[in-house]
Amino acid sequence: MELTMSQRARYARNIAVSEIGEEGQQKLLKSSVLIFGAGGLGSPAALYLAAAGVGTIGIVDSDSVDLSNLQRQIIHRMSSLSRPKTRSAAEALSALNPFVRTVLYQKRADGDSITDILRDRPWDFILDCTDNYPTKFLINDACVREKKPFCHAGFLRFAGQAMTYVPGKGPCLRCLFGGVPPEERSPSPAKFGVVGAVCGIFGSIEAAEAIKYIIGKGELLTGKLLTADALTMTFRKIAIPRDPDCPACGGRQE
Repeated sequence: MELTMSQRARYARNIAVSEIGEEGQQKLLKSSVLIFGAGGLGSPAALYLAAAGVGTIGIVDSDSVDLSNLQRQIIHRMSSLSRPKTRSAAEALSALNPFVRTVLYQKRADGDSITDILRDRPWDFILDCTDNYPTKFLINDACVREKKPFCHAGFLRFAGQAMTYVPGKGPCLRCLFGGVPPEERSPSPAKFGVVGAVCGIFGSIEAAEAIKYIIGKGELLTGKLLTADALTMTFRKIAIPRDPDCPACGGRQE
């Protein structure tokens, strides 16, 4: 299908990028991205994916909007207080781009629900935008089992990190950490805080990884951990070896 005049106007700056063009824009319009978490990471990721024209965006979150969320969760507004985050996010995305379809899962992401959601439709790419390691590892393990590519990101104070898993092409989150880090090694943003702009940086990185995967261009963070310290504005990209004995992906590489 050729792009309409309206689509050419809306996505003109995308189309002008040589790596995207009309062909890449058509891929984006036909694509689907699932986001676990409509918070600090999921907010910028969802907004940028909708702006880019990703056809279907799934949002998984069981929480309601709280006043403390508004410091970093830019998809929500004062008028959204006490409302489900999924519904608040969907309304913001529709206001930005009414041609994007949203699929909402107002439920807690646990072992069973994650697998069911991944199987609900043929998602092209998954974003882990949650804020705790137990859930991140459940998402990791389910994506490995279901052979779904995903991008992980995390944050604390002024720092953040991101990596991407592609089935058969690199390590997963368990290759990096082995298992859920003990509490003293994974302090909570609720206790130690986070700078909202850092969430924006890494949510945007996750959106960029999804876009690159969909259009099939560029170098993904596969086999690499990107870390950043915004306090010193220092970025590092660290190679991550695959663990052949990884309990999640060790025997699943193709």
